[in-house]
Formats: sequence, C-alpha cells, structure tokens
Amino acid sequence: MGISERKARQQEELRQKIIQQSWSIIQKEGWQALSIRRIAEAIEYSIPVIYKHFQNKEAIQEYFIKDGFDKLTVEMLRVQQAVVGSEARLRQLAYAYWTFAASHTEHYRIMFGLGMPACETVNSISEIKQMSETMYRVIEDVAIEYQNGHLDLHLKMKTFWSILHGFISIELLSGNGIPDGPTPVFTDAIESFMFTLIHKR
Repeated sequence: MGISERKARQQEELRQKIIQQSWSIIQKEGWQALSIRRIAEAIEYSIPVIYKHFQNKEAIQEYFIKDGFDKLTVEMLRVQQAVVGSEARLRQLAYAYWTFAASHTEHYRIMFGLGMPACETVNSISEIKQMSETMYRVIEDVAIEYQNGHLDLHLKMKTFWSILHGFISIELLSGNGIPDGPTPVFTDAIESFMFTLIHKR
C-alpha cells in the first residue's frame, strides 16, 4: 500500500470515528448535547481536525439524515419486492415504516428534526427522494389495480406520509416511546387511507 492510499485509509477511519462518537453522544444525551468540541474531546483530536471532515454540527446532522432515509428505503424496498398483492404491500409498507421508527427512534428524531421535509428538500437530497419515490410506486400500484389511476397520486403520497409521520410524532410526544407494533388507531387510519385508493368516487 502506497503512502497516498495509507493516508486516505487513515482519513476514512478518522471520519468513521467521528461519526461513531457523534452517534454515541446522540444516543446517550440527545442531539442537543452534540458539539464539535465534545466530539474532539471524546476522540482526542483537535477541533480543526474535526472541521476537515465536517464543516459544522449541521453537516453531521445531514449525514445522519441521509443515512436514516437510506436505511428506511432499504426496508421499504424489501417490502416492495417481497410482499405479493398491492393492498398487502401498501399495508406492510406502513407497518415497516412504524417498525423502523420504533427500532431507530433517535435516528428518526434527527431525520425529522425540522418536521416533514419540504418538496425542495425531498428533490435535493437523493436519499429522501428515493424513499418518497418508493412510497409513491407502492401507492400507484394499488390505484392502478383498482382502476383509480386518475387520482392525484402525488397528493395521495403526501397524505400517506403525513399519516405515518403524524402518528409516529404523537407517540414521540407522549414520552413513552414508540410501541413495537402499530397501534389500533394507526392501523385504522391506514385502512381508511387504502379505502380512498380502492373505491371509486
């Protein structure tokens, strides 16, 4: 291994160390406790070294946002590919979203720290765009199967996402954590949404 390759590997190892320590602080104390100084002290490097990898705290947040949406998309794609039947696929997609939020709660908090992403944000961050497109395609499959392709599917996708995030937010605000499985109210809301895709007006 040449000198340049060794330096590149060392820099990547340091970057991963910064990410791991940042995540450790977030999990133990929450996002607000994270700072460049705290990270530098924890990994025993100077503050300027941290800035070589991340411009500021917000850049670290952006990393975790992208990583979170990437992980969520993987779960959605798994459902899309594994579940047979458009209705069952959409239902399981909703449950997978809930399960992700329950098992990756701190990640979810960071992903939606500023609320639902605006359209401009969705289109500018590829990881969010891929997740929303996956959600759209699953909704589209249901509408097409029931010959409701005339519906405003972008509106339906936004409505569906708002339902998912809304119920997760309620659980987060309760202070009791997100239950492992979807609540009856959440399930009822999903079934009501599916009704609007299946039945013609």
